[in-house]
Amino acid sequence: MKNITLGDKIIGESHKPFIIAEMSGNHNQSLTKALEIVEAAAKTGAHALKIQTYTAETMTLNINKEDFVINDPKSLWDGESLYDLYGKAYTPWEWHEPIFTRARELGLIPFSTPFDETAVDFLEELDVPFYKIASFENNDIPLIEKVASTGKPIIISTGMASIAELDETVRAARAAGCEDIVLLKCTSTYPATPENTNISTIPHMKELFDCQVGLSDHTLGTGVSVASVALGATVIEKHFVLDRLEGGVDAAFSMEPHEMKALVEETERAWEAIGSVSYGPTKAEEKSLQFRRSIYASKDIEKGEKYTPDNIRIVRPGYGLKPKYYKSLLGKESQKEFKFGDRITFL
Repeated sequence: MKNITLGDKIIGESHKPFIIAEMSGNHNQSLTKALEIVEAAAKTGAHALKIQTYTAETMTLNINKEDFVINDPKSLWDGESLYDLYGKAYTPWEWHEPIFTRARELGLIPFSTPFDETAVDFLEELDVPFYKIASFENNDIPLIEKVASTGKPIIISTGMASIAELDETVRAARAAGCEDIVLLKCTSTYPATPENTNISTIPHMKELFDCQVGLSDHTLGTGVSVASVALGATVIEKHFVLDRLEGGVDAAFSMEPHEMKALVEETERAWEAIGSVSYGPTKAEEKSLQFRRSIYASKDIEKGEKYTPDNIRIVRPGYGLKPKYYKSLLGKESQKEFKFGDRITFL
C-alpha cells in the first residue's frame, strides 16, 4: 500500500493519523465565527480544515414540492426544504480566501468539498491541494471526473455506496487522472450510531481498492475513530463546532475543541500502540524481568540437604532458577550451601 501526500503531510500506516476538522455550516453565516473556528481547530492539533463549496442554487432547485422537502421525524432537518437548508448552511464563496489564508497561517491545510463543476473551477483558482467528494455525491461520475482531471488527490466518503458503485467511482477517478485516492468509511446518518458504523469494512475496503482508507465519523465521542485507527484507518474526519449550545446546522454531531484535541491525542496513541507482532520482552521491559518469580532459599540449606517445600520457595525477584525447575529440585540433595534469601542455582 503506497503512501500518499495530502498538502505537506504523508498519509500511510507508518505515519500518525491525519485528522480533518470539518467546519461545514457551523459558522452560522458569520465570517467572524468561521475564522474563530479555524483558530480553535488549529489549537486542537488537527492537521486540516475542510469547508464545503456550493450555493443553494448549485445544490438543488428552489421548490417546495414533496421531493424537495425533508420528511423524516428522526432527522435534524425534518420539514425543511433542501433549498432553504442549503441556503442556511453554505459558506459564501467570498469567504473561502480569508478562511484558507487564516488556516495556512496557523499551520492547517485548508481544502473543500465541491458540489458541482463551477465549484471545482473556483477552488482551482484558490489552489487547494486536494479535494473531498461527499457521500451523497459519490455516484456523480461527471463531478468525480472533473475533480480527478485536476490530477490532485481525492478523498471520497463512501456512505450508502455499494461495492459496485464504489468500483465505478474509483475507476472513473483513476481513468480521469487521479492517482491518489483515500476512501472514507462513512455512515450517512446524522448523528450515526456505533452499531451502525461497521468499521470492519475498513481493512476489507483497503484490500479491495488498493488505496488508503479512513473514516468520516458522524458518531458522538472518540471511541469509533480510535477503534478505526486500530483497523488501519489513516485519515479521520470529524465535524467541528466552537460550542454545540450555540447551534449550527451540524452542531448536534460536531466535536467541540476539547473533544477534537482528545481525538487527535487518542488516535495518535492508538496508532503508536499498533506496532508489530511481538513476543518476549521489549527493550522497555528488560528491566522488569528482575521482578518475575524464581527459586530462592527460604531457610538456610546445608550442602547435601534435600530440597523441600519448607526450604525453597518460588518468589520475586527473578534472579534465581526459573520456577519450572521447582518440582524437579524437590527431594534432590543440594550441591552447595545456601543461606536464607540466596538465589538457588545449579552450581
